[in-house]
Amino acid sequence: MANTASARKRIRQTERRNARNTARISRVRTFVKKVEAAIEAGKKEDASVALRAAQPELQRAVGKGVMHANTVARRISRLSARIKALAAA
Repeated sequence: MANTASARKRIRQTERRNARNTARISRVRTFVKKVEAAIEAGKKEDASVALRAAQPELQRAVGKGVMHANTVARRISRLSARIKALAAA
């Protein structure tokens, strides 16, 4: 257990940050799941709309330091490719 006041404060800060970051990641996952559900259903237009909604959330996660920039770029790229493949199929 923390003995100093500064260590106790750090624990409080960490708990708050952890809760915020968990919520941010959960929000991102929800948006990505909507895109994936539309892709699975074969609805190209819905998937495109869902991706356009998900992109700002993913970028916000990068800006807040919750996710790595390359990870987000890779996810957006892969989702875009899957949506584009729906048109060809």
